Amino acid sequence: MAYFYYTLTAILLYLLSDWILNQIEHSIGKRLKYRSLIFFVIILTLSMTAFNFIEKIVAEPPQTNAEQKEAVPGSPENPENQEVPPVAQ
Repeated sequence: MAYFYYTLTAILLYLLSDWILNQIEHSIGKRLKYRSLIFFVIILTLSMTAFNFIEKIVAEPPQTNAEQKEAVPGSPENPENQEVPPVAQ
């Protein structure tokens, strides 16, 4: 489902960036010389903000220490459940 959110957001950001650039050019009254670079800066700024926001919404909540111990027995966070290898004599 996250791929859908990212794809839809990318399409909307492209359209929004184009609209913003057209509004800037309309207010100036001419085409900008470095139009592609300005478009890149606009879409980069919007995408970084939007994708970070989506990542925070879609990401799983962090586990508590109790949940980590239950979820991964024998992990370094849970030393009491680790198996001790037999000692060779």
